[in-house]
Amino acid sequence: MGQVRFIADVHFGHKNCAKWRGFDSAEEHDEYLIQEWNKVVLKRDTVYLLGDLSMENKKYYHLIDRLNGLINVVLGNHDRRQDVPAMLEHVNSVSGAMNYKGYFLTHCPMHKSELNYRNVRGNIHGHIHNRIITKYGFLKIPDRKYINVACEQVGYQPKTLEELLEK
Repeated sequence: MGQVRFIADVHFGHKNCAKWRGFDSAEEHDEYLIQEWNKVVLKRDTVYLLGDLSMENKKYYHLIDRLNGLINVVLGNHDRRQDVPAMLEHVNSVSGAMNYKGYFLTHCPMHKSELNYRNVRGNIHGHIHNRIITKYGFLKIPDRKYINVACEQVGYQPKTLEELLEK
């Protein structure tokens, strides 16, 4: 058994996201992401991909086949429910939210009261890309219970829990 890793918001095939991330094209973005992913993920590793595989377009799911590891998806706001059967042709599992070692795995950050009520260690999520969320909105004041694994936050490489906690 390999390592367990986390990443979110790959947005395969999304031209605007690629441009926003500094790439000349969606193809360049996708190739870079695949290259960086495969530098650190071995075939026996498990990866939790926390949503937004594409921008509501299943025609890019075939790119997942080029990624190393056993991939489990937590659906994001740009992953359509009707595309789940097509997604399951390329990934190990698809779910809404899950618990991993006391951390909630979600796409969108959970409300702080949910974390406190459920007495969990934290929330590993994506969705907010390069912003840090606080109770007042999107500000640069970090809350250690939230671990943002959007691609641009983790250098386009899925990270282990240990690597995330060191950050």
